[in-house]
Amino acid sequence: MDEHNRPIHTFQVCNVMEPNQNNWLRSNWISRQAAQKVYVELRFTLRDCNSIPWVSGTCKETFNLFYHETDEAHGVKFRPAQYTKIDTIAADESFTQMDLGDRILKLNTEVREVGPINRKGFYLAFQDIGACIALVSVRVYYKKCPFTLRNLASFPDTVPRVDSSSLVEVRGACVDHAEERDTPKLFCGADGDWLVPLGRCVCSVGYEEIDGSCVACRPGFYKAYAGNIKCSKCPPHSFSYGDASAICRCEKGFFRAEKDPPTMACTRPPSPPRNLIFNLNDTCLLLEWSPPSDTGGRRDLTYNVQCKRCGPEPDHCQLCEDELRFLPGPLGLTNATVTVMDFSAHANYTFEIESLNGVSDMSSFPRQVAIITVSTDQGGPSLVGTLKKDWASPNSIALSWQQPEQTTLPIIDYEVKYYEKEHELLSYSSTRTKAPSVIVSGLKPATWYVFSVRTRTAAGYSSYSPKYEYETTGDCKYLRPSTVLICCTAVRPKNRVFCMTLIICHSEQLYISEMLVSEA
Repeated sequence: MDEHNRPIHTFQVCNVMEPNQNNWLRSNWISRQAAQKVYVELRFTLRDCNSIPWVSGTCKETFNLFYHETDEAHGVKFRPAQYTKIDTIAADESFTQMDLGDRILKLNTEVREVGPINRKGFYLAFQDIGACIALVSVRVYYKKCPFTLRNLASFPDTVPRVDSSSLVEVRGACVDHAEERDTPKLFCGADGDWLVPLGRCVCSVGYEEIDGSCVACRPGFYKAYAGNIKCSKCPPHSFSYGDASAICRCEKGFFRAEKDPPTMACTRPPSPPRNLIFNLNDTCLLLEWSPPSDTGGRRDLTYNVQCKRCGPEPDHCQLCEDELRFLPGPLGLTNATVTVMDFSAHANYTFEIESLNGVSDMSSFPRQVAIITVSTDQGGPSLVGTLKKDWASPNSIALSWQQPEQTTLPIIDYEVKYYEKEHELLSYSSTRTKAPSVIVSGLKPATWYVFSVRTRTAAGYSSYSPKYEYETTGDCKYLRPSTVLICCTAVRPKNRVFCMTLIICHSEQLYISEMLVSEA
């Protein structure tokens, strides 16, 4: 019975009274399986010879352990001479008669290595040479590094080498939906422990790592590159309906250019240019416009210019071919302006300004263009007539001029440019007026200013008129007085006479000059 009063099945021998004992116990045939070295664990009890009377010459306190390798079972045949001794087994603790009375069982446990084993199996044998012993259990086992997962690679059960100082290198296999980044390796140690992990596997496109395995990206998510990164939500204007998506497909009307990365949002062609205008003079035509209100979500915006020359009938148009020159060119413009040269007089030209981006060629929608028709009969506006000064004050000058005699388009307004004569290269100011006259204010007294005027029509600006120089008045000078009052008075006791002159000018400024006229 053990310490829990449970029956114990044992093999026992206690022939201690007679000398020269040679008793054998043999195991069944044991398959070695994958083992190259096995371990035998023995649990047994052994009687202290000193506790047994009259056996001092015949009682032993050890027994011997043997093994024999074979490729198959031998049945009942037993030849001790074929067996190889493993070790002599001694007990660390032995029991006495007193222990038997108290029912105390002192179990010993001993482990021995057996190997290398090269045959398919082996027998174990136990030799008794005169001990009082009970063999409680025999456990035969071998050590292995168990199946494991490391860095998304699986490593199979691996048996260590017989030489305990060397390691077994094992190459791992990537788990499902993973691929090698560096060859995954582990080393199996003699005690069945995995050591020195090297290399790794990473989840393939469309899969992410979760708890040591590669799991497919959910709908609405994607993963474009192999690696241990998480699935990402689809970029704007794209979607993925299935699992394990490597890329999100663009919504209808949106596109992804060939060089766009999968992480980039899907985009669309831009809307047409806005506010297309022209400015025409005798030598060149300037077309200007504003960028489209919708760039399609891209920054690679460019413009193409196409020209058609039309006859009297609007439907009779043909491409300009090489008739015109465009500066800097007609295609791939990055600025919202182009200059047209070498056009013919008295001709009608229709210009189409197309806005494009990196996905315009992928769209089946109509071209996004702004259209303007220019008649070269609409020359730039003519120059104004002579610029006259109507009046001046210390801070203002009134100017007027004659309207151009010949103009095919209505005049929108006039621009008056002016600056101090001494500061021509430093700065200038300008003002606009719809009438052919203007009062320029905020000037300095007694200062010469240079003035010029140009006209603006739908065809653009004219050239500036010739320059005219006019001076503001000093503090006591004036023009166009409307009222002059002279008041005199005599003041005693010295009979002095004072006169006060009041001048009211059209500029609505009042100047007072005081003079001492006479003294009585």
